[in-house]
Amino acid sequence: MSTAHEIALKARAAGNILKTVDNANRSEILRKIHDALKEKASIIEEANKKDLTVAKETGLVDSLLKRLDLFKDDKFDVMLRGILDVAKLEDPVGKVKMARELDEDLTLYQITAPVGVLLVIFESRPEVVANITSLCIKSGNAGILKGGKESVNTFRAMAAVINSTIEQNVATTGIPMGAVQLVETREDIADLLKEDELIDLVVPRGSNALVRNIKNTTKIPVLGHADGICSVYIDEFADLTKAKRIAFDAKTNYPAGCNAMETLLINPKAASWWEILENLSRNGDVVVHVTKDVKEAYISKLEELGKLDDVLKSKIADAKENEDFDKEFLSLDCAVKFVASTQEAIQHINLHSSKHTECIVTENNENAEKFLKGIDSSGVYWNASTRFADGFRYGFGTEVGISTSKIHARGPVGLDGLVTYQYQIRGNGNIAADYLGAGGEKAFIHKNLDIKNIKL
Repeated sequence: MSTAHEIALKARAAGNILKTVDNANRSEILRKIHDALKEKASIIEEANKKDLTVAKETGLVDSLLKRLDLFKDDKFDVMLRGILDVAKLEDPVGKVKMARELDEDLTLYQITAPVGVLLVIFESRPEVVANITSLCIKSGNAGILKGGKESVNTFRAMAAVINSTIEQNVATTGIPMGAVQLVETREDIADLLKEDELIDLVVPRGSNALVRNIKNTTKIPVLGHADGICSVYIDEFADLTKAKRIAFDAKTNYPAGCNAMETLLINPKAASWWEILENLSRNGDVVVHVTKDVKEAYISKLEELGKLDDVLKSKIADAKENEDFDKEFLSLDCAVKFVASTQEAIQHINLHSSKHTECIVTENNENAEKFLKGIDSSGVYWNASTRFADGFRYGFGTEVGISTSKIHARGPVGLDGLVTYQYQIRGNGNIAADYLGAGGEKAFIHKNLDIKNIKL
């Protein structure tokens, strides 16, 4: 078995080759991986069933079980489409971002380049293997992937297909073995996190505890988010139909997702606001964790309308103000609070949210613009569900993860977030000593060039 250092060295060597492979071959191997995974779907499904059986026997929580099930609904097909979508995307490597003539025969270029070696650690979601493989290869980065122990059988089955496909096509595509490596044990990860001279970026996808532990135990830069505490604010000028639809979708479409609504803020002046809570509980089975003033107003209105039945009573809980508004439920639960203004909503969100994605529902342009500018999160929406915070929905093909950081990449991180840039100078025997500032008399031109038609 290879040591962590050997794995990192192999990834570095592969990455140095991969970044020189042209886009046509990088895209071609993705199409071949897509075809191979599709062909081996039955084998992968059997492996996934084994993982699900073990997970149920060991009492894995429902939110993680949902993430683990690769063949629920159309998840496997979406994963496959994501590979092809990435293959079709524009090449992110070698794009000229800036061109400047320093002298007549001396030109400076800023050009996109792969980050290098990525270490991606994830829990439960086996489709991430295909997602990250696609993004790594397309962006010219070598990837080291570690899945959760609960998905180990699915992980192994998919890894076998991917590695076999790469190996069979090395000669025709130039994609090297080691471009994507998959490791299984926590010991591997602990050692890999020490390889800061060989690994350029760590991307953790999983629980708060996972992300925080990684951030505290490595010198390697970490891209990710610890929590997905997303909020929806119902402004006093909200359209009730829109508010009901958006809140319902944001909470119930996929409550285990990091982009699901966990906090609902309501301006009590909003028309028939109680219908939003009633709809969530009666039609979405959502337990609303309400503050004291919301509870009193909500129950009073339900009684007045003759709607306070056993179903709604069972879906009302007292909010723990020091806990529920800083919490990622990942279930059909939602913390609910009154706020008196857009500014108060902004202040609450900036204090309590995880900087993931927030939404305002309003027909008032001034309040909407204030919210969009005032919220300090990676995604801020106006009259749209927080569930849109996703690389696939953004047209990135898929995503390596969602970043709440403000440095390098933010929000759903697709191909553009997996490249950095380098400066290239193309000259004609030029030396600094000829120019001002280094002993010479020549002045720099510093003329910006139109990059539209520049191809290097």
